[in-house]
Amino acid sequence: MFEKKTVEDIDVKRKRVLVRVDYNVPLDSEGNITDNTRIKLSLPTIKYLIDNEAKIILMSHLGRPKGEVNDKFRLDPAAKELGKLLGRKVKKFDDIVSPGIKEYVENTMNYGDMVLLENLRFDIGEKSNDREFAKSLASLAEVFVNDAFGAAHRAHASVVGVTEFLPAVAGFLMKKEVGTLTSLLESPKRPFLTVLGGSKVSGKIMVIKNLLGKVDSLILGGGMSYTFLKAKGCEIGKSICEDEQISYTKEMLELAKKNNVNLMLPVDIVVGKEYDRDTDRKVVSAQSIPMDWMGLDIGEKSIELFKNEISEAGTIFWNGPVGVFEWENFENGTKKIAKAIAESSAVTVAGGGDTLAALKKYNLSAKFSHVSSGGGASMELLEGKELPGIASLLDK
Repeated sequence: MFEKKTVEDIDVKRKRVLVRVDYNVPLDSEGNITDNTRIKLSLPTIKYLIDNEAKIILMSHLGRPKGEVNDKFRLDPAAKELGKLLGRKVKKFDDIVSPGIKEYVENTMNYGDMVLLENLRFDIGEKSNDREFAKSLASLAEVFVNDAFGAAHRAHASVVGVTEFLPAVAGFLMKKEVGTLTSLLESPKRPFLTVLGGSKVSGKIMVIKNLLGKVDSLILGGGMSYTFLKAKGCEIGKSICEDEQISYTKEMLELAKKNNVNLMLPVDIVVGKEYDRDTDRKVVSAQSIPMDWMGLDIGEKSIELFKNEISEAGTIFWNGPVGVFEWENFENGTKKIAKAIAESSAVTVAGGGDTLAALKKYNLSAKFSHVSSGGGASMELLEGKELPGIASLLDK
């Protein structure tokens, strides 16, 4: 349940509204947007504000320019793409804040129009949550709407700082993201299955611990599974492993047993001689990977085992590929698991950058009940953390 005020709970009619969006979109070498999903997700809130004749001041970050102006990270492509999606021109400034921008917004801009400020991270005050920088952003508007779930776990000036100076509410995307992910933890349709992959255990320590108190089954694949296999006494060869997490993984194996959670690891592995897309490969038992080989995907026995568990689930959350899916020789596991989840009758939720890339590659996004726009934010929410970008909004 979402317990914060939204854009519908506050008067935005003919008001100046500052909107934090997440236009941190992927660009090719020519500066063209290769995936406009995040821009599309901002449209419901923007259209609502247009219908209410608000003056819409959009702001976002892009990439990691480290507090300096970098032409490679300018938001011009985002402004152009947004304009194309809306069928209208979006004015984009080359500065973040200036007397000229303030003058334009207050006296020249028409109600129902929108502008986009330059990349917030060109100013070092954004990431440091500098009070003066936040105040200058807030001075442009009368209301603040946060619709950037992907940045909700960051205590930055445009996320948290501006809420000190303006009434702050959530946009439609923020409400949907938080509501969906919170319901996973509070009232999932049973059985509740989580599938976790990716390369490292360390990035998901608290998520695993929190989920072991919520789920009925937990499937672990990808690079992180080798640390768990080693903790169980298996030989993992040259596979990726975080030795410093062995004691933690042993604790989690015990916690799963204590909470009666079916924690599932691969039973067979597709191994490669080297970390290379065209390396020699073969299938071996997960119990005994040869010394000079490394795990790069899960085998068919594991796929069938995991698919059976997926078919029984009422709710499924998936984060992280179970192999090096970017390479054709090692994509089979991720591809088949993704399809099994997409085709299941369960409520299906996916989150995380690599997960979204896999869904896009296999054209499966539309088959999921919900695809989260914020990898880091979604994982911190599932850890049970309170996200600063949500905590700073007005309570209902």
